Amino acid sequence: MAQREDVRGDKPVVPGKPASGLLSLTPPVIVREPGTTAHGQIEEWLADAIEAGRLAPGDRMPTEQDLAEWLGVSRMTLRHALATLARRGLVDRAVGRHGGTFVAQGKLEQDRTTLAGFSEQLRRHGMVAGARVLSAAERPARPGVAAALQISAGDPVCEIRRVRLGDGRPIAVECSVFPAALFPGLLQCRLDGSLYELLDEKYQQRPCRARESLEPVTAGVREAEALEVREGAPLMLVERIAYAQAGHPVEFARDLFRGDRTRIVMWTSELTHAG
Repeated sequence: MAQREDVRGDKPVVPGKPASGLLSLTPPVIVREPGTTAHGQIEEWLADAIEAGRLAPGDRMPTEQDLAEWLGVSRMTLRHALATLARRGLVDRAVGRHGGTFVAQGKLEQDRTTLAGFSEQLRRHGMVAGARVLSAAERPARPGVAAALQISAGDPVCEIRRVRLGDGRPIAVECSVFPAALFPGLLQCRLDGSLYELLDEKYQQRPCRARESLEPVTAGVREAEALEVREGAPLMLVERIAYAQAGHPVEFARDLFRGDRTRIVMWTSELTHAG
């Protein structure tokens, strides 16, 4: 028979809003049985509280010592749970005088069911979109890029590489390539806003559909620096060929999203069978 340990404690934790907010919840009852771990149950309990909004972004957790005693587990067990939550992007951990464990900002949901630019996606979530241009240059198209854009290898393309920001925080690195023949003067335009809106307003060539592929990858040195993550951090690569209304490709892109700040969402439906 599984043994249950009531982990409710009567020791007060750090005073203030975060501690009282946490203490107002019903703590979990740790189940001691094969196939379960205490740190895994604590992790899921805290994750449920965060995702349900019972712990708000920016809330500071009690100290490890106080929280471990309140839960009735060792600090090592608690640290294991918090480390996993940090990897999932649900908490941020800081060291130093003002350090501690804080509830992270909610993840940006990227709806890939419909084609929408990054700026439009952020506006839907009430966030301010921004961009920091890393490079913008005309280059000869490499064979793979040329095939995607249905041009000849060596034809000139405009390659724009940017860090995309949400409320001032890095979320993605974009590398977008456009046929130079379709967009003369593109590199002389302001490139820190929505490129899709620019294509629409200046060239009447707004992308209206796209083929995208998604692949989990890890951050290299360059991506880690741009996104302010550690080397090897999980990223989601979205590779895209976007098409104009007339049917010709207008963009080939490779976007790298921080795994701890984004969530990919897609709507599906059952295939319709012909009668």
